[in-house]
Amino acid sequence: MRMREVLPFFLVAGLAVASARSYTITLFESATVGTTLLKPGDYKLEVNDQKAVIRQGKVQTESPVTVEEGDTKFAATAVRYVNDANGKVRIQEIRIGGTRTRLVFSM
Repeated sequence: MRMREVLPFFLVAGLAVASARSYTITLFESATVGTTLLKPGDYKLEVNDQKAVIRQGKVQTESPVTVEEGDTKFAATAVRYVNDANGKVRIQEIRIGGTRTRLVFSM
């Protein structure tokens, strides 16, 4: 009996995890996403619906993103930075190499 009650939960949880897309990105300079300062290095990027989660070890931040499709595939992953009004470097956009996916971060 219990298995019948628990099985739907695992099916739904599995579908939620399967829908998340995961990538590896490299930051070459310190930049802010949301309120978190990310130092240069390799990060894991997960995109689920309109939310991006960027993590490296214990450092983790999430931010709303707009997922857009470009006209052609991007040859390499590229991170676009912008200086905000406070003089901080922020991640504005990430183009995922090998895909047409562009993630635009809200300011």
